Amino acid sequence: METQSYANHTQNVPIFHFALLPVLGLTIIGAGVNLYESLGDHQRLYSASLILVLAVALLITAFLARIFALKAQDRAIRAEEGLRHFALTGQLPDSRLTIRQIIALRFAPDSEFPALAQKAAAENLAPGAIKQAIQRWRADLYRV
Repeated sequence: METQSYANHTQNVPIFHFALLPVLGLTIIGAGVNLYESLGDHQRLYSASLILVLAVALLITAFLARIFALKAQDRAIRAEEGLRHFALTGQLPDSRLTIRQIIALRFAPDSEFPALAQKAAAENLAPGAIKQAIQRWRADLYRV
């Protein structure tokens, strides 16, 4: 695997992004077409409606499963980076740092981390600006 950097740090989960989501999208389209064609047929209307509702519910469930996993990772990153900041400086991170800023700071090496965290809090840097300010990238290969 090539070295992680700002240019290539985002990750896709192929089975989710390129298989599950397209299949669910096509299922919703097909269920919508089925419901539309069932509008005149009262025997098929209930099942066609139910299929569409279930397909939408499944899509929402897939998105929520992804969001919940990312939220759990965000909490772990916040705890890890808070501990790292305390270990490096003897102080808790600045309370003005947002979770998005802390997540961006995880890519900073220990030598850059305290100063960049202070700058991010003082100047309210956007996560992208924090990542671009990092001189020596610290890879995070575990987040999905």
